[in-house]
Amino acid sequence: MTHPPHPPHTPPEEAVAAMVATYQHAVRARDVDAFMQLYDTDVRVFDTWGTWSYEGRDAWRKMIEGWFASLGTGEQVDVRVSDLRVTGGGHLAVATAAFTYAALTPEGRELRSMVNRLTWVVAQQGSGWRIVHEHTSVPLDLEHAKGIFQRDAAR
Repeated sequence: MTHPPHPPHTPPEEAVAAMVATYQHAVRARDVDAFMQLYDTDVRVFDTWGTWSYEGRDAWRKMIEGWFASLGTGEQVDVRVSDLRVTGGGHLAVATAAFTYAALTPEGRELRSMVNRLTWVVAQQGSGWRIVHEHTSVPLDLEHAKGIFQRDAAR
């Protein structure tokens, strides 16, 4: 069994920063195994897309495998994180941030991007910190009930 790259006694702010870096690297490399090491076995994920919730790491893994497989040949996803806030202490913390997902050509040109609001509930366990709940969302335009995928378009 492999463990997350952050020891169990790391303060939550440091642990979350390390988790964000692992997340970014795993997405860019399309490394499902590294990505899934961030999540608890019993994680519950409320994702933005199509499914009400994913219950457990196996269900979430299937979705992530599909996401990575859907990316174009040679296309990479750059994840930029802004407005990261970590609250809590002890064995439980909550992190909120804006995650920008940008599809890049092999030369690094941005093809498209979108912003998700992301919340993680992370728990300190014997092997380190893991995500026990993830919630992503986008605001809805009140007039048209369509998702707002760029932060500057949100009112």
